[in-house]
Amino acid sequence: METSGYDIVVVGAGNAALCSAITASEMGKKVLVLEKAPENQRGGNSKFTRNFRIAHEKGWNGFTQEYSGDEFLSDIRKVTSGISSSEMTRYVVDNSGEAVNWASAHGTKWQKALRSTLHLDRTNLFILGGGKALLNTYFRYLGKFRNCRIVYDSELIKMNVENNTFQSLTASIQGHNVEIKGDAVILGSGGFESNLNILREAWGDATDNFIIRGTSQNTGVPLMEMIRHGAASVGEKNDGHMVGVDARSPKYEGGIVTRVDSVIFGIVVNKFAKRFFDEGYDIWPKRYAISGKLIARQPDQIAFSIFDSKSWGMFIPPLYPPIVENSIETLADRIGLNPDELRKTVTEYNAACPEAPGFDFSGLDGHGTGNIEPAKSNWARRIDTPPFYAYPLRPGLTFTYFGLKVDSQSRVTDVSGNPFNNIWAAGEIMAGNILNNGYLGGLGMTIGTLFGITAGKEASS
Repeated sequence: METSGYDIVVVGAGNAALCSAITASEMGKKVLVLEKAPENQRGGNSKFTRNFRIAHEKGWNGFTQEYSGDEFLSDIRKVTSGISSSEMTRYVVDNSGEAVNWASAHGTKWQKALRSTLHLDRTNLFILGGGKALLNTYFRYLGKFRNCRIVYDSELIKMNVENNTFQSLTASIQGHNVEIKGDAVILGSGGFESNLNILREAWGDATDNFIIRGTSQNTGVPLMEMIRHGAASVGEKNDGHMVGVDARSPKYEGGIVTRVDSVIFGIVVNKFAKRFFDEGYDIWPKRYAISGKLIARQPDQIAFSIFDSKSWGMFIPPLYPPIVENSIETLADRIGLNPDELRKTVTEYNAACPEAPGFDFSGLDGHGTGNIEPAKSNWARRIDTPPFYAYPLRPGLTFTYFGLKVDSQSRVTDVSGNPFNNIWAAGEIMAGNILNNGYLGGLGMTIGTLFGITAGKEASS
């Protein structure tokens, strides 16, 4: 293959990378896209996504209610504990609608939220066909440009950077090492969540019980190569988008269908049949991405979602069926818990629930437990109507927050705060500038689109 003469080399082929490649191609640049995965597995974590979070007025794109920029900004500050980049966060909020407009202009179609998509119908716009449909649309669009080439099975091995300037990179392409030169490089290659060795540095032996619900391709080589060349980092290695997933899920690539949404409808207990967090402290889009971290800190990184027949059918079921029994004791025996301890925990929880809970799932209902630790702040109702259900839970890591520090133009910056001359980053590899704790459903696609467009535009200027 041709190894020089490219204006821009894009590493990765998920949403952010493709937004960069499309933008640069439209500006007449000669673009090379390096996708580590084979063609039938292309797209990184983006293929598992399904929606964008955007600020909007009532009536925009069919929304029946407003989601103001101030509320959006407040939500981000809440889930990130107020420590995200205020400048970049404001940029994402103010331009979130433009991310949807750009996606629409490049062929993306939309659909209304389904009934059980858990408090997202007011804040998020759903992709018709999900992330894979969006990616396929972008790949077809890129196919119109003779100046753009996509190479699959191409893994970045080494970056050659001198005087804060990208010179070339070495990639293994179908088993052969090739040096590729370009005037600029855009890193849209995700985080390191699939690299168990790096995860083990941060999490220790607990890593062995993690499930990587996203792509198996994100091993973090571009990220670590840039840090080796003096790039500044953001976030912590032991933090990320981590949800409670079914413990029976595959180690990699399980995606959305492995997520367990029954958490707020009952209680969650550890291997000793003890509750360990507030299952109802906030609505799903603002709290679901931390449940995995809480499970990761429990003995053997295992937990169980316990609920009764009143809640069955109120949430989208995951891929695997629940474990069902007619008594708490037999349920405990089935899932390997001490029956007496689980019965004690359920009895204490039931006694702390309000007499008439009301159970309003449309929002925070304020029906919390009484004298019990930990408290359950909302949706507290008794587990007393057989049959009883359980899902075994493991920490499910989607993507990591540790990444490259960038400026407002998406340029990678060094440890002294100076931008590299011709190196940009977009998507998960830099999302920690905005998301370094917690998550809001759909925000990743908005960030990736906006900074992907920015990176492609700035690298082409």
